[in-house]
Amino acid sequence: MSDELKSRSTAGKETFLELYAIQPGIPLDHAFDELSVLLGCIRHLSEEAEMEGNMIAGSAARILSAMAKALINDMEMGMNRSA
Repeated sequence: MSDELKSRSTAGKETFLELYAIQPGIPLDHAFDELSVLLGCIRHLSEEAEMEGNMIAGSAARILSAMAKALINDMEMGMNRSA
């Protein structure tokens, strides 16, 4: 699967928050690494928001969640395009 991920890339069609877009041509193995980091940050910020009532952490988690969703959707398009 690793070689398959290296040979496929993001489609570059997804946007998030009407301002940002996923770049085309990013190898999917790299995109998965970045997605893992994003999800770790979201988890930490969500816990911070819940446990400490930190509104800024909650807002940051919401923004990063939109980014992660766009990345997942774009990665799926890239996988389907290359199949």
